[in-house]
Amino acid sequence: MDRNANQRIRAIITGTTGMVGEGVLYECLNHPSVEAILVINRKPCGYTHPRVTEIIHADFFNFSPIKDRLSGYNACFFCLGVSSVGMKPDEYYRLTYTLTLHVAETLSRLNPDMRFCYVSGGGTDSSEKGKSRWARVKGKTENDLMKLPFQKVFAFRPGFIKPIPGLKYAHRFYRYIGWLYPIGRALYPNGFCTLQEVGLAMIGCAAGVYEKSILEGKDIIALAKTVHDMLPPSD
Repeated sequence: MDRNANQRIRAIITGTTGMVGEGVLYECLNHPSVEAILVINRKPCGYTHPRVTEIIHADFFNFSPIKDRLSGYNACFFCLGVSSVGMKPDEYYRLTYTLTLHVAETLSRLNPDMRFCYVSGGGTDSSEKGKSRWARVKGKTENDLMKLPFQKVFAFRPGFIKPIPGLKYAHRFYRYIGWLYPIGRALYPNGFCTLQEVGLAMIGCAAGVYEKSILEGKDIIALAKTVHDMLPPSD
């Protein structure tokens, strides 16, 4: 356990108009360790809460106009991402590697004590030499994030993620393939986790209760259970 375990979390979250980012925001709003949240989006996420501040910013390749508002945070949950399906290689690299590193480099200068959690993906290639283009790009992104002067960087590699019921931004196709989850979880738990587990595991990393840099599915599940068990009983 890190010396900062159970510290109060002040988190920046990106991607809250997407399924994963919204789920992480939802878990943060329901966790007593998270005292302040800054969400940065291109469009409003639709959440109003006393602990949430939202910045609408169109250009994620240039954070200079908003950098004065980004200090004082000790965690970042980077949930912004795109699928490589149907995308030209250069554009996928730009939106996955270049954008992420720009945001992270800016935050590392402003908040060197920050713990940075990056949503990567199951099958990511740390060697950067495999046959899968998207896996190589994700691997390079992870590797270069870990070279930045943060307190700690964590790469999350979930596979199939079960949405949180009732949230707005769940992918529509989960309505049709959701039946796969209980079967996959039973047969291959490393590839199947819930969005609640991803959110809780990120909170655990930010709070200092976990130190392994790369979290595969089983790591996410185990850490989420630890964080859940640490919660005070509800009234």
